Amino acid sequence: MKNLKLKAARAGKDLSQEDLAVICGVSRQTISAIEKGDYNPTINLCISICKAVGLTLNDLFWEE
Repeated sequence: MKNLKLKAARAGKDLSQEDLAVICGVSRQTISAIEKGDYNPTINLCISICKAVGLTLNDLFWEE
């Protein structure tokens, strides 16, 4: 399932996939794969992403 919440949060902070990847210490392709729903990130990466965009795990990764 696509993670549109992550994509929106990243765009809301005016971060490119590359910018977020650098902040989180991963490749741009990893961020892209998470947004497309092709990759399930580790909990540590989820936490890093949440800190970078200022949201919680529930905000970004909980399916409603």
